[in-house]
Parts: sequence; structure tokens; C-alpha cells
Amino acid sequence: MGRHRKQPATTVRRSSLIALTGLVPAGLVGVTAAATDATTATMAAVEHDLPELDAEAGPPLAAAAQADPAELVHAEARQSPSATPVVKTVALDEDRAAAELPAGPLGIPGIAVAAYQNAEQQLAVENPHCGMSWSLLAGIGRVESTHAYGKADAQGNPIKPVYGPVLDGSLAGNNVIYDSDGGELDGLGGYDRAIGPMQFLPETWHSYAADGNADGVADPQNLFDAALTAGRYLCDGGLNMRDLSQQSKAILRYNNSMAYVANVMAWSGSYSSGLAPAPKDLPRIH
Repeated sequence: MGRHRKQPATTVRRSSLIALTGLVPAGLVGVTAAATDATTATMAAVEHDLPELDAEAGPPLAAAAQADPAELVHAEARQSPSATPVVKTVALDEDRAAAELPAGPLGIPGIAVAAYQNAEQQLAVENPHCGMSWSLLAGIGRVESTHAYGKADAQGNPIKPVYGPVLDGSLAGNNVIYDSDGGELDGLGGYDRAIGPMQFLPETWHSYAADGNADGVADPQNLFDAALTAGRYLCDGGLNMRDLSQQSKAILRYNNSMAYVANVMAWSGSYSSGLAPAPKDLPRIH
């Protein structure tokens, strides 16, 4: 997550995605209720120890940012669409090569840009009212996992799986979230933890899981699947991302913190403009 800091008076408690939404699917409640329910789990996770991306590593508009995401999804996936994908995490070796796509704005990995743009395009068809932009999804991905730690293979699978802390109460400030899926997605029994580059709790993933790369699987670790699922989650309830107040309400579903909203919006705007966010726009998230 971003490490720029504001004055101590502005600091706010940190929760991960979704520890605030895993218990009550947002589709069952209104926007206000979603934000209120989120408060009950706002202490559910702690800040991830994530690497920083070099804000000047890539050109303002790299080729990857303009590429057709469909061309970046492997052929086998395109040939195997599924209306009802299998929800699971695919085990992969960690010796896979990272995608070699050119970096996008502010050094964002090209494969991440492709995933976010693919989600924007799919949501434009299935939910045009929402007006989801790839840069807003990129803002979430930047804050939650620095775009899968900045390294994913050509299919959008992180080289190193992305997990949040175990929600067993052992870390100060964490709620206890008991196991909801028998360890199917997060690899744990007894307790849950947030999973994937967009940091969903298993129960929330099951409620919104999407197959972004049309390979028949909705894998929370996959950038294409996670980006589309995050978009559906943010758009749920008829929200319109063109309206900044509705956009804020949607982001609060991830983390009931205005500091978190400020960070996501700052990165979103920066990815759109190619200009790095100012430190004052990135208040510390606890």
C-alpha cells in the first residue's frame, strides 16, 4: 500500500478489503447499510508489507495501457468460456516467468493494466450504468497489493500468491473471522484471510466471483478474475462511478475509512493522468 504519510491527526484505522464485507454480501443491503455493516469488521486486517513500485519506471502511456486485453488472454482460455465458472484457486509453480509486457503509467505492470482494462470493457457491456473505469480498479489494486506485488505471469497469475494476515485475533487490531470455506480458497482451516490481488475474503468471493479471462475458473489470485469481480462488487446496488459521492460509497465497501478512499482516488486519478500523486493526497491508512 502507499507509504506516503500525512499529519498524525489524519490517520485512520486500517482494514483490508474485505474483512469488512465477507460476512454480509453487499448485494443484500443498501449502500448505507453496506458501509455501516463494514464498521463491525473494520479492524479485521492489518497493513500488508508490500513493495513500492517505482513511480518513474514506466512512460506516461506505455503500449501495454493501449493494448487489447483480449489478445493477452491465452488461447485456451478464450476457447473455453463458461457462464458459471468453477470457483477455485489454481495451484501453480513459483518458478514461472513474469509477463514481459511494457509497463503502463507510473510503472504499473502491463499485465495488470490489461486485466483492469479487460474488466472495464466487460463491465461496460454488462453494466453500462456503472461507468467503471480501469483506473479506479487500478487504484484498488495499487492500495491492496501493489498489483499482485508487481509480478504476475502472462495469464495474470501472481508469481507469489497474495494473502492477507490470518484473521485469528493474534495480531492487534484484527477481528476474528472464522473459516467460511474449509480452506478451499485461502488454504487455511479454522480462520479466514483475505486472498488475491484485490483482497477478498472467501465468502465475499463466492458471492461475486467472476471469470475475467474466460477460462471457466473464477480464481481470486488471477488478476483478470479479481479485477472483474472487484468491478462487480463496486458496481453492486446500481452505483454509478461517474458520481464521486457514489464512487466514494463503493470504495468504502472495501475499507470503511476515508483515508483509504483518498488513497484509492488519488492513485486512480494518477493512473489516468500519468502524474504521480502528491504525498498530501495519500493519507496514512492504519
